[in-house]
Parts: sequence; structure tokens; C-alpha cells
Amino acid sequence: MAPAALLPLLALLAPGLGAAPPDRDRDRDPARLWCRSPDIAAACQAPSPCAHPSQPAAAPVELSLFYESLCPACRRFLVQQLFTTWLLLPPEALSITLVPYGNAQERNESGKWEFWCQHGPEECLGNMIETCLMHEAKNFSSYFPVIFCLESGSSVTKTLEAKHTDELQAQAEASLLGLVCRLYQGEKPEACGSSRTPEAPPRCRR
Repeated sequence: MAPAALLPLLALLAPGLGAAPPDRDRDRDPARLWCRSPDIAAACQAPSPCAHPSQPAAAPVELSLFYESLCPACRRFLVQQLFTTWLLLPPEALSITLVPYGNAQERNESGKWEFWCQHGPEECLGNMIETCLMHEAKNFSSYFPVIFCLESGSSVTKTLEAKHTDELQAQAEASLLGLVCRLYQGEKPEACGSSRTPEAPPRCRR
């Protein structure tokens, strides 16, 4: 009689014999172990992204440069440090504000504003050119490379004067390839081996 009386009790216990408490079973799940933290997921090389709440986006580093268009130290920093750093970092990491004013001074004379710049009138003109460029272009990625080009030359105003002359325009219209090859200071590309005017491309047939 004793064995028969034990059967119902064993039947009731049987479904739970191989089961662990819910929390313990959950902890045995490898995916849950991987996803306990981003560090663990990375260390275990989890095969799929873990369901962690996304981190809030970090604010970019705000950098404002108050400079003068002809200031040697300002130009060196802009060309050698700032522009290179901007190229290497993503936009969300660094936000740059350029203020080409520096040590300029202003005074209202009888309702008319007059400006004095540390390095003379040419610097005031360079500051104004770069300010107008930023105002018109609006997009930082569009005007910063141009300002870099201007600041890389011997003078902002002289660099602008060297960008266009009637002679350069005539040479470009006659042979743009030849002009570019003559102006390029690096190792001449293969296409520069011949200075003849390139043949016009064939017309598309309709």
C-alpha cells in the first residue's frame, strides 16, 4: 500500500523536478549574461546588439576663435591646428565659431563707424571679406575650407587677387589642362606629359 500511496505525490512533483526557479533559469541564458552591461557584451563579442537603452547624445565641444586675418599666430593656429582637427573629427564632436575681429577697434564718428585693426587697413579688409563670406555661405562646411585657403597664403587680399586675372582666364579658355599643370607645384600627373590642348570629347548620338 505504501508504494501506491506515493505515486500521486511523485506525479505532482515530477513537472518541477528538472525546473529551476525562474530567476536562476534566466541567469543561465547566455544572451542575458552578455547583455547585463555594454562592457560585458563587448568583452564576450555578443553576436547581436543587446537591448540596452541608448546613451543620450553628448553635446559637441564648443570652440570660438577670435582672430585677425593677418595675425601670424592666429593664422598658424587656424591652418595647422584648427582646420586639421576639424577634418579629423565628426561634426557632432566639435562645433566651431569663427570671429574674424580680434583686436579691432571701432568708434562712431558723427554717425559713421570707423574701424582700426592691429595690422592695418589691409587686415580690416581681410576681416570684412571673411565675415561676408561666412554671412553669404552660411554653411560652415562650405566657408571654412575657403577661409583656410585664404589664411594659408601670404595675405588674404593678395590671395584673392591671385585667384583671377584676365591672363589666367585667357589661358584657361585656351587650355585648362595646360594651365593647371603649369600651376601645380607637386609631382606632375601623367596627364601633364603633353601640353597640347586635349581633343574635344565625342558628341553623344541621339
